[in-house]
Amino acid sequence: MPPRTDGLITLGAADALWVEVTAGSAVPTASGAFTRPPAHPRAGYVLLGGRVVATVRATGGQWSVPEAEVRRAAAELHAVRMDRQDLVRIGPFRAAPGQERDEETPLRWRRRLTEEPREPGGPERAARCEAVRPYHLAGIDWRRILVERTRDGTRPTWWLPRAVVRLLDAAEHAETRWVRAARTRRASAAATEPPFRPRHAPEPSHHSQARPRHAPEPSRPRQAPDTDDGRTTDPEGRTAPPRPYNGELTGQVYSVLSRKPGTSRRMAGWACAVCRTAPAAVLDHCHEHGYVRAPVCQSCNTQERPDHLYSNDIRVANRYTRLFHTDADHWLRHWHRCPGCRARTTLPLPHLAAWTAHTACRSLRPTHPASRGRAPCGVLRVSWTGSQNAPRSCLLTVAVDFCPSGEHRVLARVPYREAAERFRVWLAETAPAVAAAAGPDRLDGLPAEIRPVIADTSGEGLALF
Repeated sequence: MPPRTDGLITLGAADALWVEVTAGSAVPTASGAFTRPPAHPRAGYVLLGGRVVATVRATGGQWSVPEAEVRRAAAELHAVRMDRQDLVRIGPFRAAPGQERDEETPLRWRRRLTEEPREPGGPERAARCEAVRPYHLAGIDWRRILVERTRDGTRPTWWLPRAVVRLLDAAEHAETRWVRAARTRRASAAATEPPFRPRHAPEPSHHSQARPRHAPEPSRPRQAPDTDDGRTTDPEGRTAPPRPYNGELTGQVYSVLSRKPGTSRRMAGWACAVCRTAPAAVLDHCHEHGYVRAPVCQSCNTQERPDHLYSNDIRVANRYTRLFHTDADHWLRHWHRCPGCRARTTLPLPHLAAWTAHTACRSLRPTHPASRGRAPCGVLRVSWTGSQNAPRSCLLTVAVDFCPSGEHRVLARVPYREAAERFRVWLAETAPAVAAAAGPDRLDGLPAEIRPVIADTSGEGLALF
């Protein structure tokens, strides 16, 4: 080790220390955790495993890091146990599960991994690309544990051990908090500084607002309002408002309707069936039964999609408060536009799992002291085993990730049938009109045979969410 000052070591020494302390760990680590992309010490921090390590500009302008922090992060990663058989699909998806808009961070590890598949051509080509390709994420050598699966000649899919997925999720979570805290500090510092005013600039007065005589008001050409739905406007800028959706597509199968010529043009004429204001952009459909729900706008389609959907594991984000509380009646009515879900008086499995974690298990979620009272613990995550097609063997597991005290606890294990029965009771209390139109005796317009799209929760179909 080179000489240290106040417990700080250079980035090169930190790289060597990281590799040394994590040698033999179940999760493989990479060299260059501090000096190779995507690490960026000048941003003020570096990610190691699920921890943020602050960087410091030492004497002479050289960047350094606290040795104790590096050792602590290495010890935490060394203690992680990894089952190489417990895999989680990370892509590619036909419609990639995106993060929440306000949760995006520079790491964005899913996007990095799905946009950069394994280099073909063997070790020689991989070695040539090593200088430009990021071979580590948060100090983890993900290439050594990435699994490729190909089924029936289709394009390959990429999988990582669940323990590594949770580590990278934790790193992204920690980075989000770090970036937000830094942004808050900068905003507070800017608010306390007096506004800059050049010495020669005159003091503002009410006379300065008047326009000088030699600068007349420029004439502006009349412009047509912008439209983002592809509709045409006349020379005066007028456009026909989207018409309300009145169930014209009820009972139609998405795989058939989406292939019909002119479907996209016809859909663009409707208003979103959920918010009823923005023009429709996509046909939302039930991925369990295959039926069209309604045309919706991009924003509502993003709200409806389960967050971070793996093969059988989703994160329960804060936006579910809107889906199951403030706007519950609209969303429940929208989901039950699917004849299959309406007849079963339930929701598709990922939505039912999110409801179970967010609503039915709300009282089980612990809290921690916060600046204003107490805050809910960590982030909810729900996973399941089995399939909705075999309800007796389907089990939902609700857990807490990113607990401030370092715990990762399981809150409940709920059988599928129990979760569906709880939902029926809650639906009758929350949206009586929706509940009254549901049930096995309400078969108006229901096709004789429900057409399942997803055979099992480990199948390709869940990538559609």
